[in-house]
Amino acid sequence: MTERQRVLVTGAGGYIGRHVVNALLAEDADVVAVVRPGGAAKVNPDASIVELDLLSSDADYSSILDPAPAAVIHLAWEAGFAHNSPVHMLKLSEHFRFLNAAAEAGVKRLAVLGTMHEVGRHEGAITAETPTNPLSLYGIAKDALRKSSFLAFDEKVTLQWLRAYYIYGDDRNNQSIFTKLLEAADAGKAEFPFTSGKAKFDFIHVEELGRQIAAVALQDELRGVVNVGSGVPVSLGEHVERFIADNHLEIALKYGAFPDRPYDSKEVYGDATAIQSFMAARAGS
Repeated sequence: MTERQRVLVTGAGGYIGRHVVNALLAEDADVVAVVRPGGAAKVNPDASIVELDLLSSDADYSSILDPAPAAVIHLAWEAGFAHNSPVHMLKLSEHFRFLNAAAEAGVKRLAVLGTMHEVGRHEGAITAETPTNPLSLYGIAKDALRKSSFLAFDEKVTLQWLRAYYIYGDDRNNQSIFTKLLEAADAGKAEFPFTSGKAKFDFIHVEELGRQIAAVALQDELRGVVNVGSGVPVSLGEHVERFIADNHLEIALKYGAFPDRPYDSKEVYGDATAIQSFMAARAGS
């Protein structure tokens, strides 16, 4: 009989974290969910919930790393939707301190959430070997954490850098364009200021992303940089128009009201060959 794995999830009360916890519980993992103080109500109560300000400079990790879990899924991050907030750089050392503590405690697997913004402006498929040139403080901080983590921990643990792309779903509980669109519709607005909508991105529903992250963190086969996504580029305008139709919103996009972000590519997506093959094999086993 396979031993039940104990998995620690940071940022478990966040937009992605709640779905990762649910996916791990569905896999019969023993889940320890770390949330910010006051955030316990957001997480599935079947997990063991710990309230801790993980990124505080005086955070004591002994309560969550002793004994060491089999795996740590590090999702915790501040201001993820504010790409040029100084907090990304100001908190960078605390992320490294936590990952270092996990590796020193004897954790077997470290799965850390990355982002397409590490790469910067790029056209076409992003692979594990694609050079990075981040153009926002968020991307710079994530890229620095990725590089330092592989340098420091790759020979000590199975390190999985899970590079995520454009996430949607559960849209009342995040700060994405879909959240803002719902809020505008609720307010009775007839138009929604928009970009050109021409840029193509790799969209993935947050529930599927949660399943992919959980599946990778429970095994040793996939390691290194792993793209977690659909691998299919779809224009932002097409996807948002579909969202409006699916949700029966009485609102229209006002194209061209905002310029496209200077660090967004015309078409960028993750090479999802490895994750899609892996997930298909699991589904067929």
